[in-house]
Amino acid sequence: MKQATAHDDRIGKMKFVDIYPLYLDKVLKKGRTHEELVAVLEWLTGRNVAFLQKCLDDQVTFSEIYQLSDASTMCEGITGVVCGVRVEEISNGVTRMVRSMDKLVDELAKGKNLSDIVLRS
Repeated sequence: MKQATAHDDRIGKMKFVDIYPLYLDKVLKKGRTHEELVAVLEWLTGRNVAFLQKCLDDQVTFSEIYQLSDASTMCEGITGVVCGVRVEEISNGVTRMVRSMDKLVDELAKGKNLSDIVLRS
């Protein structure tokens, strides 16, 4: 992908609080738990539940989460296709983090073991 596109800018400006309920709804509908979702997000960001809750409360953007977390390191081992794009080929860090998050949530919703999801890198 190109270095910086309007698509990347739009993703970076999205607020985590707007997307989180969609992730939660997806995993709950598939019989997974809120705690499992939190565990996946904690692993990806390298931060704890208090950090995630603060991101929700403060309505931070994905760009801000990327800057405040370890997601750039954790995303390196995540591969696969999300929205028709190979995650490992995304050059924009924020977009890669969000698509990696999407991929991990998808895998959780599909019934994969939590240990298999968070130990991939």
